[in-house]
Amino acid sequence: MKDRSKTKWGLIACAFLVSTGLCASTVVAQTAPATTQYDASSRVFRIDAADSTYVLGINENGQLQTLYWGKRLSANDPFPAAKATSGGGFDLSTSNTPQEFVSWGGGLTVEPDLKITFPDGNRDVVLKYVSHHIDGNTLSVIMKDISREVYVTLEYQPDAETGILRRSATIENRTDAPFTIEQVAAGTWNLPHGTDYRLRYLTGGWAAEWNLQEQSIHPGKTILESRRGTTGAQNNPWFAIDHNVSTDQDEGSVWFGALGWSGSWQIAIEQDMKQQVRVTGGPNAFDFGYLLKKGEKFTTPYFYGGYSAHGIGGASRLLHRFEIDSLLPHHPTPKLRPVLYNSWEATGFDVNEPGQMALAEKAANLGVERFVMDDGWFGGRKNDHAGLGDWYVNPQKFPHGLKPLIDKVHSLNMDFGLWVEPEMVNPDSDLYRKHPDWVLNFPGRPRTEGRNQLVLNLARPDVRAYVYGFLDKLLKENDISFLKWDYNRNWSEPGWPAVPQDQEKNVYVDFTRNFYSILAELRQNHPNVEIESCSGGGSRVDLGVMQYTDEVWPSDNTDAYDRLQIQNGFSYPYTPGVMMAWVTESPTWVNNRTLSLEYRFLSSMQGSLGIGANLNKWTPEELTKATQMVAQYKSIRETVQRGELYRLITPENNSEQSVTETVSRDGKQAVTFAFLHSSTEYSSFPRIFLRGLDENAMYSAHAFAGKLAGDTPAQASGAYWMHHGLDLDLRGDFQAAAFTLTRSN
Repeated sequence: MKDRSKTKWGLIACAFLVSTGLCASTVVAQTAPATTQYDASSRVFRIDAADSTYVLGINENGQLQTLYWGKRLSANDPFPAAKATSGGGFDLSTSNTPQEFVSWGGGLTVEPDLKITFPDGNRDVVLKYVSHHIDGNTLSVIMKDISREVYVTLEYQPDAETGILRRSATIENRTDAPFTIEQVAAGTWNLPHGTDYRLRYLTGGWAAEWNLQEQSIHPGKTILESRRGTTGAQNNPWFAIDHNVSTDQDEGSVWFGALGWSGSWQIAIEQDMKQQVRVTGGPNAFDFGYLLKKGEKFTTPYFYGGYSAHGIGGASRLLHRFEIDSLLPHHPTPKLRPVLYNSWEATGFDVNEPGQMALAEKAANLGVERFVMDDGWFGGRKNDHAGLGDWYVNPQKFPHGLKPLIDKVHSLNMDFGLWVEPEMVNPDSDLYRKHPDWVLNFPGRPRTEGRNQLVLNLARPDVRAYVYGFLDKLLKENDISFLKWDYNRNWSEPGWPAVPQDQEKNVYVDFTRNFYSILAELRQNHPNVEIESCSGGGSRVDLGVMQYTDEVWPSDNTDAYDRLQIQNGFSYPYTPGVMMAWVTESPTWVNNRTLSLEYRFLSSMQGSLGIGANLNKWTPEELTKATQMVAQYKSIRETVQRGELYRLITPENNSEQSVTETVSRDGKQAVTFAFLHSSTEYSSFPRIFLRGLDENAMYSAHAFAGKLAGDTPAQASGAYWMHHGLDLDLRGDFQAAAFTLTRSN
């Protein structure tokens, strides 16, 4: 199956909320400026940005109602006043009307955006429009309960270049007493009614993340969620919806969205009996409760939504551009990811000064730019049974501290990075013996261990202060450029006995907010330090954590063939520019599969290249080959990390082939990677039809791995490469090739 796409992109900028949200953006060729307008006569709001239009209105019942979300329309196209949808049978208008934000009350039976319990036992909330404000292109709409002093402010911020819309809701308690928020969402996306919708989403588990799933949307509800305390790998907080008739990655309408939240989360996709589709997202309602005191406000995480007229491929490229130009630290020009070496596979917990120095010398000879020492450098850490929480340099392994090793790494023209797992503690540690109350726990109940460790309750101010304090001290005392921030278990016993009982469930929100605030404060006080989000692989990757981290670890599975599937799924919502991909040993521990060094490098070169193998075992020939591949990667790095990705052939559905192409922003270079699982019966590799080129420009072809077919011209037009295509001489088992096209005019 060939998947193609052909959209062009631009840039953007965006603001963020440190406590709850993030910020975003993307790009398409823009034909008109972004505008947010209000028609007082019809009480209709219209938001136009890039290639999309979003329209909502205030109906006769004072409800905020979706009127249109899709491709950009003419400025003169009319929109009549919003009108509540009539009920039928047992169904009331409250449930049938496609509302932007609806509370549980007034007979609502669909998924609510807000559910509150008041001290007197009342749980009915009915919100009505009060007022609105437009600041530039940001729309704020204030709603209020019909009798109680509960206010909700909805915020809509469009991205001028991509049309991606950032939404959030702020709940304010102006009553005379606290109340408990039992369920809350940033808002609901409403699609045009229809019966032929298809949902795409991502599932997985440890070492098997990022599996793309597809299913038809039928009446009823599909819940995507994590109840694990953090993002999780079982689902990822991203969705895409298109029509079942669409078969090409480059064609058709796609509505997509992603939550910016690294705690437990939920996205509900619901189709009612009128074939209306609603997508509601926010913190997970399971075991949720947030006590909001008099005068306090609660702001939800951001929920981003976008529309692409160019298929799922176009949707991915919009999100990629959004992340690079508006979300990542240092946007709109985040740093390119350096070639990295990590010592874990070489030494495990058995780290020491001479051993790490020797590895650093070998890594530097390959052209590596960042040397990272992994687990085992601190406390009494000899294995995973002890030491977590005791963040001082082990004096036996490093009798002179970290400085001699760091100085050695710097003398080799590399910067230095370190592995940490700040939110965890081993019961066998000085920290736990001193502060057993610092972990998540229910008094009198067992404390379930995972990987021989417990989860520190980061919601506690004293734990937050401790975690920030030791990280700040570590960075002040050592010239460290990079932290690999790991997180290696799910929550259990999520109690917070130090606070009143009615506030204990605040832990789900306050933990994540404190996590974000630590990252933000570290970045402010140590602006040259870069951070990777890792969680036993890809269990904490989302648009929330990506606001504060420079790269992410998609999976502990580094088998180069498995990685084709993993990296393919990852690329639907997230840019390959932050996707760390290591070259590791062969055979791998995952499948005991033997793959050539060149194949392993080509697989990893589709993202941010790292090396994690034991260099002490590599032959001189392998070291020479690795040096060549690292140099080649540097020549294509900017294209791979910041360009526009086209999935020409996906590895989905057990495809024997996989082909990706990335075109640089300036259009001067295209890089293509091709992989073959196995060939049979003298079959040829499918012809490759490139995308995203200038049809009238001339491009020169150069294979840097594998071979182009013998009749491939050295130079041809963009039209030739896209419509005539080219062939590869690729046969055998686990074969790979890669080539560049360079524009010459």
